[in-house]
Amino acid sequence: MAKTSKGTTLVLALVSFLLAAVIVSPLLYCLSASFMTEKELYASQLLPSALTLDNYYAALRVAPIFTFILNSTIVALVCTAAQLFTGSLAGYAFGCLKFRGQKPLFLLFLATMMIPGNAIIIANYLTMAQMKLLNSYWALILPYMTSAFCVFNMRQAYMSLPTELREAAIIDGCNSFQFFLHIGLPLTVPFLGSLGIYTFLQIWNQYLWPLLVTNSLGMRTVQIGIGMLQNADAMAYGPVMAGTIMILVPSILVFIFGQKTLISGLTAGSVKG
Repeated sequence: MAKTSKGTTLVLALVSFLLAAVIVSPLLYCLSASFMTEKELYASQLLPSALTLDNYYAALRVAPIFTFILNSTIVALVCTAAQLFTGSLAGYAFGCLKFRGQKPLFLLFLATMMIPGNAIIIANYLTMAQMKLLNSYWALILPYMTSAFCVFNMRQAYMSLPTELREAAIIDGCNSFQFFLHIGLPLTVPFLGSLGIYTFLQIWNQYLWPLLVTNSLGMRTVQIGIGMLQNADAMAYGPVMAGTIMILVPSILVFIFGQKTLISGLTAGSVKG
């Protein structure tokens, strides 16, 4: 049995390594290509002969990448904080409290998850236009300040808490808001962490909505910045690779620093007792 176990572990490790290599290799080549000259790129080299930052300078000349990164960071952070705040409150109400119409209202929330985002994008655009909020942070943030997906996950998080915990808190004189703030919220931090990373990356990678509601370079986001590099008269792969690396760095850092929280959030509640 021990030999079989070691063999299985070795096979799983080998498969994991191969899958990781397949996923990471395009990113590594993108990083390598961002330091290559145009001649080396067309020669299909894997590594640059010498490190050069010319592609990064060229990308910054074509588009204000750092401005795009700042805009995306502001929008992603505010939307993430807003979704976690509203999702926590609504999830606590649906998961722990009892009130009239609770189930139909929750089902209505879930029904919104079945509506494709592109189906309501025109309605959202017209709403922003009527409110005169186009080409502003408000237009980028307001439609994404809450999420049925976040509400659903936080409801499940609060439902996973032992009912005895809430009963003991009530006996000790703790009201609903105090239980939420001092007991429920700290215990659901792993769920909040995993949802926060997911939401941040989702907002960061948006393309169509920022393209519709912004029309000035000062309000554009990172994904549109990559589009600007690709839509040049002559395709310059070096600056495109360099711009891609600059745009990927913040999202990669978020994932690296939030990896433990993400894993703990995914495994939280898997074992009860």
